[in-house]
Amino acid sequence: MAKQFEGNAFISYAHLDNIELVEGHKGWVANLQRALQARLGQLLGRDAAIWWDPKLQGNDYFAITLVERLQRVAALVTVVSPRYCKSEWGRKEIDAFCEAASQQACGIRVGDKARIFKVLKTPVPPDQHPPELQSLLGYEFFKVDSETGRVRELDEVFGPEAQRDFWLKLDDLAHDMCCLLEMLESDPSADAVPTGGGEAVYVAVTTADLKEQREAIKRDLEQHGHLVLPDRQLPSTATELEAAVCEDLARCRMSIHMVGSTYSLVPEGGMASLIEIQNELAIHRAKQDAFSRLVWIPPDLQVKDPRQQQLIDRLRGDARSSAGTDLLERPLEDLRTAIRAWFSKQQKPQSATGRFAAASGPPQLYLIYDKPDSSVVSPFADFLFKDFEVINPGFDGDEAKLREDQEENLRNCDGVLIFFGSGNECWLRRKLREVQKSPGYGRTKPAPLVGICMVGSKTAEKERFRTHDAMVVAQWDGLTPEGMRPFVDALKAGEPPSGDQAGAIHG
Repeated sequence: MAKQFEGNAFISYAHLDNIELVEGHKGWVANLQRALQARLGQLLGRDAAIWWDPKLQGNDYFAITLVERLQRVAALVTVVSPRYCKSEWGRKEIDAFCEAASQQACGIRVGDKARIFKVLKTPVPPDQHPPELQSLLGYEFFKVDSETGRVRELDEVFGPEAQRDFWLKLDDLAHDMCCLLEMLESDPSADAVPTGGGEAVYVAVTTADLKEQREAIKRDLEQHGHLVLPDRQLPSTATELEAAVCEDLARCRMSIHMVGSTYSLVPEGGMASLIEIQNELAIHRAKQDAFSRLVWIPPDLQVKDPRQQQLIDRLRGDARSSAGTDLLERPLEDLRTAIRAWFSKQQKPQSATGRFAAASGPPQLYLIYDKPDSSVVSPFADFLFKDFEVINPGFDGDEAKLREDQEENLRNCDGVLIFFGSGNECWLRRKLREVQKSPGYGRTKPAPLVGICMVGSKTAEKERFRTHDAMVVAQWDGLTPEGMRPFVDALKAGEPPSGDQAGAIHG
């Protein structure tokens, strides 16, 4: 502990919030104090000192000894509830702590870390919180039933699930407090940096239905030493909110956007929802320099609000998505896998190579097609194998492994040939975007040569299709070697197609 502090933290609370709900059980604040002191001590590797006044009464005299205690603690933990926000006693404790902190070398903030921790025992509108707490992100020790809107505090009297959630939230609080104490001990005046060699990651604020998933991702990142932003309450007005989000995004090289079933709030003076604003600003951020954006939509999401459905449809088909953007509609564990893979790639040394420099054999050609088209594609694979190392996609097995294999193929191949058969144009555009994201998978070669082969039934949709991003080869009646020649020759030469070849239909 920093030399000027004798206690790790002081708990400021309202007496009403510590009355036992069940005779023989400790009060809620007493349980918090005991658990926090034990867990913080385990993380610090030594005994922790969490002070509080168990005899607190609303009409007690604000003793000089209490003021002295508030001057000797590293942090203040405020237990926010309807009663606390009306408490004159709590107001005095916050004032006394802030006054003492302003006269200390470290101040009220250590870099980006506030020395005040806001524990939310019961929901209270943010504008009713004491002013010093309004900008702080709180630790919500309650759950709101999505069907009834009823609030359940995290207390063992409400059953094992509530008790488990209490310990999860308590662990988050203890880890963050441990981080603050270690910063105070190392250098109280130092700017906040991610610990453990990590970096800043923007995890967009999401809607209540995905709050638990966001907290799980936040917890994962922080436990690996990364700084998760935003680390403060976002402003309620559109202009101020956009400025705050831009400031945080500028510090990051990656953002994670979790999109749920409900439409998020629209900030005052704005036209778009909070989810949309953060996503748009992240797209703008990606235009400035290397930046990756992960958008996650839970699989089988049931959406009733047409505004949210329109937003999800726009995200799925957004042509502005950069090479560093990925849209996942898979289980949460796959999002975790994608995040880990991104960090792993950042640590790999980059080397400049030519298209075929790393290959000792023929160029690698990755074929992309829908599973129903396997028999149609088979003659093409046999024909192309004469000149190239042909790689087929996988269809069966674990989703995470299939995704890993695809990224590996896109990272190493010299060419990509997409077969437009049973799939629709939406499927085709999505596959093109996946190819364009290959630099974000750690690709160091030049961009692969991309071809689109029209196979199967001739349809109006296929005939209308045009793109400047690939060479289009028409093979309506099956394989014709001469029709495939322009693509084969371009790939063998190791060069992109000329301007008259890209986008033109050959066949």
